[in-house]
Amino acid sequence: MKRMLAHTQVVPQKGMPGSAAYAASKGALSSLARVAAAELAPRGIRVNVLSPGPTDSGITEKLLGREAAAARLAELTADIPLRRLGTTEEIAAAALFLASSDSSFMTREEIVVDGGMTRI
Repeated sequence: MKRMLAHTQVVPQKGMPGSAAYAASKGALSSLARVAAAELAPRGIRVNVLSPGPTDSGITEKLLGREAAAARLAELTADIPLRRLGTTEEIAAAALFLASSDSSFMTREEIVVDGGMTRI
C-alpha cells in the first residue's frame, strides 16, 4: 500500500498572535490532506497528518540564542498540560506508526503529538 504523510503544527489551532502567514500555510496543509485523501483513496494511497507541538529539537536555541530560547521554551512549556516539551523520538514514533501497517485502515486522520496543548 502506498502512503503519503502531511505535516502541520499547532499554530493554526491555537491562533497565536504574530503567526498569521505561518498559521495559514500550516492550515492549508490540513486542507490539502483532506482533498488528497479523498482523491487518492481509490488508488490505495492513505493521507494522514502529523501535528507535532513544541519539541526539544535544539532549533529554538539556534534561531533565538540560548537565553531567548530558554525564555520562549518556558512560556511554551507552561501552555502544555504535560508540562514538558516533546522529544524528537516521540514525534518520530508517531510518524513511524503512520507509515506502518498498524495504521493501514486510517486515512485523513490527524495525530497530534503536543502533550495536550491543543486538545485540553
